[in-house]
Amino acid sequence: MGSYSSVAKWFHWITVALLAVAVPFGLVIEHIKEDAKMTFYMVHESAGLTLFFVALARLAWRLGNPPPPLPESIPRPLRTAAAAVHHSLYALLILQPIGGFIATNAWGFPQQGATAYLGFIDLPKFMETNEGLAGIVGTAHTIGGWAIVVLLVLHIGAVIFHQAVRRDGTLLRMV
Repeated sequence: MGSYSSVAKWFHWITVALLAVAVPFGLVIEHIKEDAKMTFYMVHESAGLTLFFVALARLAWRLGNPPPPLPESIPRPLRTAAAAVHHSLYALLILQPIGGFIATNAWGFPQQGATAYLGFIDLPKFMETNEGLAGIVGTAHTIGGWAIVVLLVLHIGAVIFHQAVRRDGTLLRMV
């Protein structure tokens, strides 16, 4: 069974690490006391924007370096499910940060000052406050965040299924 390239593996595990920061921070922000909330936003938004750049680079790499094919022993429905989950994750890893960036700007909180990218890089404000747009895009961002959680559960569940039940070595392709 073919293995992913070392570059693809690095992209995968960097994405995992960034998601391990962005998702939990995003899920708890609304429950954080006001005095610490901006720090949580800064970490969440910085991880999300970094995910955006990593996802674009990862996708570019993948287009030029296709992943190894799945073994023929994997049934077509599992192949289809894997492709759907992977494509959906790629789409959301690109769209989700764009939506978050638009929403924060529309709420009037661009990544500047207390919420600067990585804590010290002020990004330009590109729009005036628009609470109507912020509400719509913010809701879509929340739905997208939960969709990422569902897709991650499916992805990790599939890894466990392939490793523990099918014992087909699929996990070894990415480690």
